Amino acid sequence: MENLSGGGLGHLFMAIFLHNFATFMVIPAITDVTMSALCPGRDECSIAIYLTGFQQAIVGLGTLVMMPLVGNLSDKCGRKALLTVPMILTIIPLGILGYSRNRTFFYIYFVAKTLTAMICEGSVHCLALAYVADNVAEERRASTFGVLSGIGSSAFVCGTLFTRFLSTSSTFQVATSVAVVSAMYLRIFLPDSNIDKKLSAPLLSDEKPKIADSDESSRAQILQPAKTLPSLHDLISLLKTSATFSQAAIVAFFSNLADVGLHASMMYYLKARFHFNKDQFADLMVISGVAGTISQLLLMPLLAPALGEEKLLSIGLFFSCAHMFLYGVAWSFWVPYAAAMFSIFYVFATPCMRSIVSKQVGPSEQGKAQGCISGICSFANVISPIAFSPLTALFLSEKAPFNFPGFSLICVGFAAMIAFIQSVMIRAVPPVSSQRVSSHCTHMEP
Repeated sequence: MENLSGGGLGHLFMAIFLHNFATFMVIPAITDVTMSALCPGRDECSIAIYLTGFQQAIVGLGTLVMMPLVGNLSDKCGRKALLTVPMILTIIPLGILGYSRNRTFFYIYFVAKTLTAMICEGSVHCLALAYVADNVAEERRASTFGVLSGIGSSAFVCGTLFTRFLSTSSTFQVATSVAVVSAMYLRIFLPDSNIDKKLSAPLLSDEKPKIADSDESSRAQILQPAKTLPSLHDLISLLKTSATFSQAAIVAFFSNLADVGLHASMMYYLKARFHFNKDQFADLMVISGVAGTISQLLLMPLLAPALGEEKLLSIGLFFSCAHMFLYGVAWSFWVPYAAAMFSIFYVFATPCMRSIVSKQVGPSEQGKAQGCISGICSFANVISPIAFSPLTALFLSEKAPFNFPGFSLICVGFAAMIAFIQSVMIRAVPPVSSQRVSSHCTHMEP
């Protein structure tokens, strides 16, 4: 991919890698820390499960409100300024557990993590997508989104492997240090986006695109009242104005509903069905992460221009359905490992969906659009554990209505199938900015 580092993308990728490395490397250790603080010496702890579920629901509700706000603020204040906030806030909970992991400090961490995650959860990725959209031409945007997702996958693999060689206390201390470095790197090296608002009129306004001189543009910006929080009417208008945007929003909801349901249920299912332990879970995550990284960094830049985002989105969601169904009907311990290899294809879905969304709005609304989609995904994050976790617990217990331990994963697969069916209905259409420029030129012809 040519000009990959242009417009500060190289610095963005490095900052995102460091941030994701810090956040992902603590995932294998946080369960042991929680159990040790709440139920020392025990292998099962109901309060830990309920507390984690409560935190996930609260964070989902918070991000549902915050994501559109953060995205819209980035359109007004710049991507770099808004990226700095979640990167700095991420340091706080990591630093608390890096200092101590006893019960008192765990509860302090729990409160700090819940509050900061309302802003941090998903916002870094959302703002990074908007930054890429500012600096990459529309025909190369899908492959660049794939590279950005590949950077996240590689950070996941590196962080997971790195954790295996550290003690629990060192894990949180190193994660805190890396999070500090990522925030400093962002502030020092990343140039802010140059959003050219003269290319097209905003999607949510009725104004016509026009070429204005700098003085007129400056006076217009001064006279225009600052609007930071998009209203419900704005978000509904955003969904209604473009049929493609609405279809992508439905895809985002059901695919995220399925993904969160899978991750919330899969480990409990594999432990009960095949007696998996933490090392086997780590092996699965590494296989999936490596396959996804290779696919996003090497395959997607080649396939996206050739097939288009719409076809690649459907391919990704098809394999997402297939790997969920395969988990649900797994008949031997090696089947989950084979299903994990499907990540070569299903990782296409998210970057393609985000690229489709970015092409439906003007340059001044990239943050708002990505924030709207992230808010919809956050809503799915709230619903998914409520829907699928009790179902998993029921069919893994002796009170199951019939003997089918993977039934909840089959239900998760049906949610992914809805997303796949909706994705097939998305047709390639000219980007909104192109439509407006064409319409304007036609209007100006004598």
